[in-house]
Amino acid sequence: MTILEETIAAIRPADPAAVAEARAHQDRLTKPRGALGALEDVAVRLAGAAGVSPPPLPVPAALAIFAADHGVHARGVTPWPREVTLQMVGNFLAGGAVANAFAAQVGASVTVVDVGVAADLGPAPGLTISKVAYGTADLSRGSAMTPEQAVAALEAGMAVARDLVEGGARCLVTGDMGIANTTASAALICAFTGHDAAVVTGRGTGVDDETLARKVEVVREALRVNGLEREQDGASTVPDPASAVPAPASSAPASASGVSAPASGVSALETLAAVGGLEHAAIAGFVLAGAALRVPVILDGVIAGAAALAAAALAPDVVDHCVAGHRSAEPGHAVALEHLGLRPLVELELRLGEGTGGLLAHPLVCAAVRVMHEVATFDSAGVTDKEA
Repeated sequence: MTILEETIAAIRPADPAAVAEARAHQDRLTKPRGALGALEDVAVRLAGAAGVSPPPLPVPAALAIFAADHGVHARGVTPWPREVTLQMVGNFLAGGAVANAFAAQVGASVTVVDVGVAADLGPAPGLTISKVAYGTADLSRGSAMTPEQAVAALEAGMAVARDLVEGGARCLVTGDMGIANTTASAALICAFTGHDAAVVTGRGTGVDDETLARKVEVVREALRVNGLEREQDGASTVPDPASAVPAPASSAPASASGVSAPASGVSALETLAAVGGLEHAAIAGFVLAGAALRVPVILDGVIAGAAALAAAALAPDVVDHCVAGHRSAEPGHAVALEHLGLRPLVELELRLGEGTGGLLAHPLVCAAVRVMHEVATFDSAGVTDKEA
């Protein structure tokens, strides 16, 4: 098998015994049942993913920022120059970005991965060079990547996840950098969920009405050109069954998430190659490898959400290993999370990317798990439980 197939084959769904044990343990803790709301669900989710209750503490965390450029930038979908991708990579490496500040706050390491920046980068501490191509082709004129490039980017993300876990990371956080990548994200979300471009395409870095209208039409063109356009029934259509890379592991849609592939006869890999970015593919591989290693992955914003849709179409059980760090201001992100069946922990109208929302959520994930380890039960504390 290929590295991609081996990784998919290693992914298992949430362990039902660990889930039941974690839920029962939550109910015995010295608090009213359900009093911690969504945090209880997070702890139970991590127990199921790890296959043990209580689950391991998700520390230390490691942020990986995958950087790449996009050919669709030439269509005028953003006012930001393409060079900003390269410049922000330098900013990350110098420690001057918001992601660096948030990572320092939570004690997370930062790894920057060049998977498709349209320039050559020299060696630098904290930089991994895994360049597949100097950016993608214009997705509105044809396929953004070849299938081979998509696989290479997927496997680059897998390698980063494996290296971080081997280095001691017990929680992975997704990050991204790529001017025009919200356009590719919108196209991926349309393809995997069936929603219309006008529903899922947002303002990204804050474009004006004219640019937003152009961006919506570019997304529609991309779907048409790549054979991913479907008839719309209101906001969305019911996707067809998943068609993924051949592998022994799960190939049917996950019933809990409703994850499926985009169009009849088009595989998840082909869809990712057609309208995704190199960083989307790398993040999808990063998520897949985290799941295969049973290490929780905190998803960041709309780019991570789009990548997670691709990962889940390749291996539906991957969703059991993900936590939605936040819900961004991009409309497509809410659509992606709903399709994945994930509830965001934070909603602060963020639209920065870089991993910032995932990093902000990390202390909440840690707190949820720490409760399982440190809070007394009614029996051990000698506290009277309510009458049944």
